[in-house]
Amino acid sequence: MAASSSPPAAPGTDRVRVSVVIPTLNAGHSLSATVTALETGPDHGVDIELVVVDGGSTDGTVETARTLGARLVHAKRGRGSQLRTGGFRAAGPWLLFLHADTRLGAGWPRDVADLARTPQRAGWFRFALDDDSARARRLERLVHWRSRRLGLPYGDQGLVIHRDLYHRLGGYPDIPLMEDVALVRRIGRARLVGLPTPAVTSAARYRRDGYLLRSIRNLLCLSLYGLGVPPRRIARLYGRSGE
Repeated sequence: MAASSSPPAAPGTDRVRVSVVIPTLNAGHSLSATVTALETGPDHGVDIELVVVDGGSTDGTVETARTLGARLVHAKRGRGSQLRTGGFRAAGPWLLFLHADTRLGAGWPRDVADLARTPQRAGWFRFALDDDSARARRLERLVHWRSRRLGLPYGDQGLVIHRDLYHRLGGYPDIPLMEDVALVRRIGRARLVGLPTPAVTSAARYRRDGYLLRSIRNLLCLSLYGLGVPPRRIARLYGRSGE
């Protein structure tokens, strides 16, 4: 999927240009589905520059990204580093940060176009899991509460932000963990908008680690970060290595 070559917009219709920034590390199994879900954009007034920021994949991720027509950027391994690099290298006036195992629902172009009317605000999508179990629904409700009430959406909910605001806030920090929380805290709850379209994320890690255990670990990490514990120390507890 290259930068779009969509038909001209109808008279009086403003098109929105978005750079979709996707950090990858051995994401060859999920990247195609994530990008395919974006293909409705140009037909609904959203033109896309696809930026894949790879952190040293050893599977077929790089080849897949090239096949999809992405602009390939290499960065130091680590989601914070990769997101930061991609955000500052992207060309579009709007930036959409998306994890490689997250697929946006069909309504995402409408949400982005609506948000584009207020460039001083940033948006996140509704968290959803590709799991039909009751435990997945419970977790989705808890994430929705956290995002709405606390103003703390995570990176697996995507982030749509104007490049001017992104640059003004200094972008994602190059830290090994909590880069998403750090940026949304700088954006501030008053400027964050919940978008109705679901961002469907793979539940593989929850099934692997256990829904309860992983949720408790995530909450513990967030609490430690809020108490001022350095992200590098939290990352050792969390066991994250640029996933």
